[in-house]
Amino acid sequence: MHIFGKILGTFFGFLLGGPIGAIFGIFLGHQFDKARRQYRGSPFSSVGGNHGVSQEEFFRAAFSVMGHVAKAKGNVTKEEIRLASVMMDRMNLNDIQRQLAQEAFREGKESGFPLENVLEQVMRSTGGRGDLIQFFLELQISAAFADGDLHPSEREILHKVARGLSFSELQLEQRLRMQEAAFRFQRHAHSGQDSYQDNRQGGGFSQAYSSSHLSDAYHVLGVDEGADVKTVKKAYRKLMNEHHPDKLMAKGLPPEMMTMAKEKSQEIQQAYELIKKAKGF
Repeated sequence: MHIFGKILGTFFGFLLGGPIGAIFGIFLGHQFDKARRQYRGSPFSSVGGNHGVSQEEFFRAAFSVMGHVAKAKGNVTKEEIRLASVMMDRMNLNDIQRQLAQEAFREGKESGFPLENVLEQVMRSTGGRGDLIQFFLELQISAAFADGDLHPSEREILHKVARGLSFSELQLEQRLRMQEAAFRFQRHAHSGQDSYQDNRQGGGFSQAYSSSHLSDAYHVLGVDEGADVKTVKKAYRKLMNEHHPDKLMAKGLPPEMMTMAKEKSQEIQQAYELIKKAKGF
């Protein structure tokens, strides 16, 4: 609680101007405390309103649960720690934020980690906003898939996380399939860029690669390969609405996670554009 400025303001205000001066001193002291709190308070950016505290809670919970999921396979390896660092890099965290993320990650690895309590805290800090809760779950799935493989123990923990966030088993499995397809889709996209000149010079394009890439694009949107145009467009609009960075930020997503939200929306857009090109609509 920041009252130091108010105390000083009241004291000196009374000395200089009596009761009226004391009132004015309280006002000035309040402004001082407010500025001091903003400077010394949370190391996380605020997007307006009263999101500051909930953003920090969201951030710490995300990395602690991430550590808990990583621990599911047994001892956390150097590779998992490296992947956590990659997530921090993607968020462009400063030194203080990175330290807090590392502390939270270590807390998640400890035995007796109160997963259910942390998930309840996430539900409270987000105010029950479905899109933010969904982003939290997808962040955990993305981290688990970062090495390209999902261990059965990780899947089991993710189911516990999903239940704690009020998602059904079917909803989680669909998100897992979408994330697995997204991992392949981005890998194919990057390898496709690397081999673009070779394909042009060779005068052809790998039909197997194209078919596989297109199949993943459908699954990124969460629809079957035989889905009609209307279904594809509906799924695309729904996902873009759920993952729009500006909307997520306005609802309290920590600005430090905006980069990942943008990457997800770009991934959805790329998958949709590929399907449009293949189907000619």
